[in-house]
Amino acid sequence: MLEKSAHLNSLTKSPGGFAYQRHKPEETALYKIIERNLPAFRSHLSDADISLPIFVHNEFRSYLRCGMLKHGFVRVKCNGCSFEHLVAFSCKLRGFCPSCGARRMVETSAHLVDHVIPEAPVRQWVLSFPWPLRLLFARQPDTLSRCLAVIIRAIETDLIHRAGLTRASSAQTGIVTLVQRFGSALNLNIHLHMIALDGVYIVGKSGKAKFHRVKAPNQTELRTLLNRVIQRVVRRLEKEGLLIPDP
Repeated sequence: MLEKSAHLNSLTKSPGGFAYQRHKPEETALYKIIERNLPAFRSHLSDADISLPIFVHNEFRSYLRCGMLKHGFVRVKCNGCSFEHLVAFSCKLRGFCPSCGARRMVETSAHLVDHVIPEAPVRQWVLSFPWPLRLLFARQPDTLSRCLAVIIRAIETDLIHRAGLTRASSAQTGIVTLVQRFGSALNLNIHLHMIALDGVYIVGKSGKAKFHRVKAPNQTELRTLLNRVIQRVVRRLEKEGLLIPDP
């Protein structure tokens, strides 16, 4: 059983000879670069009369405090062997903190595999957007959510049709979407990573759902689906007055 305390105490070695190794963000290149250059960066923004969203400033500040014992910790102690160590508070943010980002990724993956995705074949879909839409979605996340609903429905309909069924048959599938807002260079690149069941479920007369797997889409089917997604997203944005139709 673990007991948490806020008291500072000397660490003892575990009976097995293994000791908890604290993550030391202050020794990483990313931490040193941000810590060294953040004041000058803020000064430059102020001189240029440029403002950043408050959440960006909070992200930088929280990252520089993440994993640092001087900014708070808990003492974890085993009641059985009395082994104890200090665990620094983490930022738990989803920006550029490698430690918290990796932890969130692992926890999310484990949750999806253990509790969400059924034992059925799945396929990953990755959708990217042109620059004008990236800027729009970055500024108006709610607009992206509404467009995402359009995209999901288009993929669901495609799966149902490729299974030889219609929506009237009450066929259903499942899609999990993770929105990624940046690329490998931390550049603005809003795109979607989607895990979709590679088929549909039909509930029979017995009340039991049966899975109908579909074949992998060929190039013609992919182009048809892509064009349908583009048309529906554009139509949605035009309806909201966010895009102007080009004659």
